[in-house]
Amino acid sequence: MNSVFEVQKTIREVLLKVLDNHSLEQLNKIPEGFTNNLIWNIAHCVASHQVLIYKLSGLPMMVSEDFVAKYKKGTKPEGNVSQAEVDEIRVLVSSTLDQVQKDFANKIFVTYTEYPTSLGFILKNIDGALSFNNYHEGIHTGIVMSIRKFV
Repeated sequence: MNSVFEVQKTIREVLLKVLDNHSLEQLNKIPEGFTNNLIWNIAHCVASHQVLIYKLSGLPMMVSEDFVAKYKKGTKPEGNVSQAEVDEIRVLVSSTLDQVQKDFANKIFVTYTEYPTSLGFILKNIDGALSFNNYHEGIHTGIVMSIRKFV
């Protein structure tokens, strides 16, 4: 399982570099031809991670239901985020990764509610959820890399 966390760490490091190397205006800009922006994609990764890993395991998430509602699948930016929100998201990008590694090592993931992804793949347990999460975050990291060329 170490490789799953190594991949996730690499993805999160890329996302942190994007946060650190773009202005608030750039993070909030939705380029023509896109439906969302850099900050939405990064926060969406955090929100989805928490749902796929914690909520479906019946455990408390590290983010609020309001955060999930704002960044879940099917949403789009409804306005600019503030610098304080960016700072919060930046902390969550790191802290959620650190926590899931600790929680996995401590074997707190005991149950899992099966979840059919939009691709038709059914997540059946924590191992599948962790692997799928990396795939999902990889997709959004690719979108982030595309958007940053236009901001």
